[in-house]
Amino acid sequence: MSYRAVIFDLGGVVFPSPFDAFDTHEREAGLPHRFIRTVVANSAETGAWARLERSEVDFAGFCTEFEAECAAAGGAVDATALMRAITTGFAPRPAMVAAIVAIRARGLRVGALTNNWATSERTETGDHTQLGFDTIVESAIEGIRKPDPRIYTLVCERLDVAPAECVFLDDLGVNLKPARAMGMTTVKVVAPEAALDELAGHLGFPLGVA
Repeated sequence: MSYRAVIFDLGGVVFPSPFDAFDTHEREAGLPHRFIRTVVANSAETGAWARLERSEVDFAGFCTEFEAECAAAGGAVDATALMRAITTGFAPRPAMVAAIVAIRARGLRVGALTNNWATSERTETGDHTQLGFDTIVESAIEGIRKPDPRIYTLVCERLDVAPAECVFLDDLGVNLKPARAMGMTTVKVVAPEAALDELAGHLGFPLGVA
C-alpha cells in the first residue's frame, strides 16, 4: 500500500497522556485507580468532558459539572487543579518529533487530529504548527470530537487525501475504530517506540528513531 499521509493524535501520542495526570490526582486525593477516566467514560458524549471538548460549555462551567459528576460517582475531584496538571510540562516526545520530520522528508503529508478544549486565550493544545503538521483539526474549534466519523472525514479533506491513503495513530481503541471502518490503517499507541516501529513497517522506511 502506498500512503500519502500520517495522522497523529496529540495527547497520548505526540505528547504525554492526560491519563498520567489522572493517575497522579487520584493518588494525591486518595481516589481509586482509574476513577477519573471511568467517570469520563461513563458520562459518554453527554457528559462534561465531552461537552468541554466540543466547546459546548466554558471552562468554569465544565469544572462545576465535572466535579458534580465525580461527586455523584463517590469521589471529590478538584477539576481546576486536574486540568492545570494536564497542561503542565506539555512537551512533545522526541521520538515522535523525529518521526514527523522523517515522514515529511519522504514527501508525505502530516496531520494532527485531537480532542481538546479552549481557554480564554487559546485551545488547550496551543500552536503546534512548529512540529510540522500540514493541518491540525481540533474538537474545540470544530465542535465535533472523536469518535464522531465526521471529524475523521474533515482531517482527510484538509489533507486532500482519501482515508485509505492514511495511517492514523491514537492511544484509545474507541478512537481507532471509526478510522479503521473508513479504510485508514491504524496504529494503537501504548508504548511510543513500539508504535513507531509498527508505523515504520506500514510506511516502508525508517523514522529516524534510534
